[in-house]
Amino acid sequence: MAKRPRDPVQLAKQVFDIAIGEAEDTVSESKRHTSPKRKGGIKGGKARAKSLTPAERADIARTAAQARWKKTN
Repeated sequence: MAKRPRDPVQLAKQVFDIAIGEAEDTVSESKRHTSPKRKGGIKGGKARAKSLTPAERADIARTAAQARWKKTN
């Protein structure tokens, strides 16, 4: 597998050639897709919020509000 050129002009030409189908993309399959760890981070906050009870969410919000007001005094 050949590396992509470092020269911006050559890189732009290669990207253009790939876009119009004159050249084959040389990036490996593992570099094209995001890691599974990243996917867990994206949905983490929503999953946590769904699992908390309303009382727990209110307690977290109250603590955060107190911390915000404490900083301004």
